[in-house]
Amino acid sequence: MPGIDECLLEVMRLPGARGAAVVDWTSGLALGTIGDSPNGDHEATAAETAEVARMAAEQPAFALPALDPSGDRAVTGRGTAPSVEDVIVTTGGGYHILRFVETAFDSSVFLHLWLDRAEGNLALARIRLGEMAERLVLA
Repeated sequence: MPGIDECLLEVMRLPGARGAAVVDWTSGLALGTIGDSPNGDHEATAAETAEVARMAAEQPAFALPALDPSGDRAVTGRGTAPSVEDVIVTTGGGYHILRFVETAFDSSVFLHLWLDRAEGNLALARIRLGEMAERLVLA
């Protein structure tokens, strides 16, 4: 079970990875960073991507209602984990993948990967980020 630093090192092994961070989307603070930042400032990038993550996670249009144990009807007010798994922003030169991390407490963390469009594989990166998000240990 990797911690933040080990997770970020593993993310940077992905083909085309330019930079990565673990970010708290409620505060906009970077819990860990590695590699380059799109604007040269990891903290500013963390705050900016947190706004995108928060916007996606809090929109009712993207929410899937939780079902009661019988599976018959939606239950409201359960848990704080966003139903959104990830957000992908495509730019001319790359992809920004924001992968939400479910935790035992408040689930307010996501992995941000900045991936080069020419060298990276979006599908592979999305799958690997999902695997890493499941194994990430926040202490």
